[in-house]
Amino acid sequence: MEKPLAYRMRPENINEVIGQKQLVGPGKIIWRMVEAKLLSSMILYGPPGTGKTSIASAIAGSTQYAFRSLNAATDSKKDLQIVAEEAKMSGRVILLLDEIHRLDKTKQDFLLPHLESGRIILIGATTENPYLSINPAIRSRTQIFEVTPLTPDDIKIGLTRALHDKERGLGNYQVELAEAAYDHLSYSANGDMRSALNALELAVKSTPPNEDGTIVITLSIAEESLQKKAFSHDKDGDAHYDVISAFQKSIRGSDVDAAIHYLARLVAAGDLISISRRLLVIAYEDIGLANPAACQRTVSAIETAQKLGFPEARIPLADAVIDLCLSPKSNSGVVAIDAALADIYAGHGGLVPKSLQDAHYKGSEKLGHGLTYQYPHNFPDYWVDQQYLPDTLVSAHYYVPKTSGKYEQALKHRYDQLEERKKKSRGK
Repeated sequence: MEKPLAYRMRPENINEVIGQKQLVGPGKIIWRMVEAKLLSSMILYGPPGTGKTSIASAIAGSTQYAFRSLNAATDSKKDLQIVAEEAKMSGRVILLLDEIHRLDKTKQDFLLPHLESGRIILIGATTENPYLSINPAIRSRTQIFEVTPLTPDDIKIGLTRALHDKERGLGNYQVELAEAAYDHLSYSANGDMRSALNALELAVKSTPPNEDGTIVITLSIAEESLQKKAFSHDKDGDAHYDVISAFQKSIRGSDVDAAIHYLARLVAAGDLISISRRLLVIAYEDIGLANPAACQRTVSAIETAQKLGFPEARIPLADAVIDLCLSPKSNSGVVAIDAALADIYAGHGGLVPKSLQDAHYKGSEKLGHGLTYQYPHNFPDYWVDQQYLPDTLVSAHYYVPKTSGKYEQALKHRYDQLEERKKKSRGK
């Protein structure tokens, strides 16, 4: 029986891995392990279809070590013993252990000495947070790496490879994939390569060819194969970004109904990645210091949504959108940092005052570093007037407090107090 397309298209070496460049890109940690052939056991955790198994098989392919795959929940201790015997004979085996969070104590106790000897290189895969779900004895013998949802561009790379690969993919079929269908499979797979490839294979193999022998995959066929409806895209593909723009502007403008509408369009498209990123940006750019608690609640809602996945993820996301819409707004943080960056980019950085320069090394005293620094904790109200900005920017002001929320009102009160004390101290 032929294996699914997602299985056949697994990378055969580290250079074929799609996404996860923070781990497998040139110069990154797993890439370095493979290059040096100094592998250590590891746990890969993240959502389904993001490449945990692909990374494991790519490591094995790049190092030419034997590769075995087991499931911690369904495979027995005897299966582990077979792998251990093979490791004794060959010298080393890479073992992918799926659902490692379900490894029981008997299997764990059997594995530990083999991990310590290095005969078995364990690559545990899990969708659960390993710091909460995996036994400390295993955790202490592994490195933990988080894998993140693939981007739509990553998914497109995988789809393109599958369509052109004649040995493992669908290259022997004459396929015409409509641009709208291509976009839908890439965006609506929600970062899950396995889901996108399985949908593509179903679409290709279940669609009769036309008179020219071409299998034409339309948007409706892609929707049916992935079982997710697409929201409207225009011919240039800009509608997606228009919706995201309208989403942020509706929250900024405190229009709950409009914001929920645009959230619904993004949810219908299955675009959890864009929703999560945009909500984080909105929280800190548009609400910010007016309501820091709402920013933290947004982070919590996004973490919950990512653990739940759709359809349940829509619930914490909706709560966060309503919270942000009706919250007081302040952009004083982004305005302040952009003003400071403008000075830096204009070449107005200047030297750090000598009183603030590092004095924790021999010879610093001779250079006059830190000699006149005054420790604020030694003064009433934990404040003493001294120069912190470089001479070239001594009068610069970046933060302009706003008063839309109680928290920033309190910050403004403290800021105004300190500015007044500076003026009195300096005789102004």
